[in-house]
Amino acid sequence: MTTIPSRRRTAAAALLAALLAAPAGGHAAGQGFLETVHRHLTRTTTVTANGDLNPYAIVVAPVSAGKIRAGDVLVDNFNNVSNLQGTGGTIIVYDPSSHRTTLLASLPQHLPQCPGGIGLGTAMTMLRSGWIIVGSTPSTDGTTATKGPGCLLVLDAEGRLAAAWSGPDINDPWGNMAVVDRGDTATLFISMAGFDLPGPGVTDPKTGLPVTIAKAAVLRLTLSIPEGRPPAITGRTVIADGFGQRADKDVFLIGPTGLALGANDTLYVSDAVGNRIMAIPAASTRSGSAGTGTMVTQDGLLKRPLAMCLTPAGHLLVTNAKNGQVVEIDPASGRQLYAQWIDANQAQSPPGNGDLFGIAMAPDGRSFYYVEDDVNTLAEATP
Repeated sequence: MTTIPSRRRTAAAALLAALLAAPAGGHAAGQGFLETVHRHLTRTTTVTANGDLNPYAIVVAPVSAGKIRAGDVLVDNFNNVSNLQGTGGTIIVYDPSSHRTTLLASLPQHLPQCPGGIGLGTAMTMLRSGWIIVGSTPSTDGTTATKGPGCLLVLDAEGRLAAAWSGPDINDPWGNMAVVDRGDTATLFISMAGFDLPGPGVTDPKTGLPVTIAKAAVLRLTLSIPEGRPPAITGRTVIADGFGQRADKDVFLIGPTGLALGANDTLYVSDAVGNRIMAIPAASTRSGSAGTGTMVTQDGLLKRPLAMCLTPAGHLLVTNAKNGQVVEIDPASGRQLYAQWIDANQAQSPPGNGDLFGIAMAPDGRSFYYVEDDVNTLAEATP
């Protein structure tokens, strides 16, 4: 696999990138993370030798195990060589110290243990025990018309499949996972956005858009992790439901995508259909669903919020689907602090529209990784 050296953006894109860290609503400087970020560097291509493309999930390895070293960046692909969504099955590993990129896993598109097959999405994590858990949101024609409910796949640190989890509460694992990892046990939070979802041709007669169904949910899984053996599910609880989900011919589906566990055991959820960030209280301990929770913020700088992560100060960084910006939010106050252009590709309108997806903080707490779907690359934003 080739590695693309770091590069600066084109002059046209740089014009928009000059708006970096522009504060929202005239807020004073000195209150956010994005104002410290000034450089955007391409780290590697995410296209694999078999032609898989469309990078979605980003995970920074917490430990060294197998083929992976602590601090390595894992990225999966949602599309195959035919560019059909829900058909990609590869995970790459980028080593920030050597700038080397290698293939970790290549899964077959048709896997009997996973209902509907393989299409690796944004739900992925690596545990301290070295196990990797990744969600499959599969299709055969690149649309939800042929989607399956999918599954969660357990891989070892050599990229070998060890288990597949499915069931009535798992239907198109869609959002990036929030995780509490205790070593021998763990808690996963994963959004599910495929319940009763039709193909994109089924439209709402009032809007002409694909019909929206309020059935997307957040599932909490508790795991036991025996030494030397794959994790096993010990508990399954739906802690939030009623979020909007709908099919989309361009982006497969739209549903709750970003998950981040903040202070006071509050789980933050990016509700893409509602263009808002929601909060689910007592996420690790609640025995039932909080519905859609309480609203943190809506609209403003948010343009269909997608993946989400937490800064060291507890602020949320949220990628937009409808432009190339990342938005910083103080969840305690609900204030939208900044929007920064991280993909200013003017081939789209607005610039960067549809280019962003996954996001993850770097170990130094001063940088973050993101993927650019338009050019199939992993990038890093740094001071």
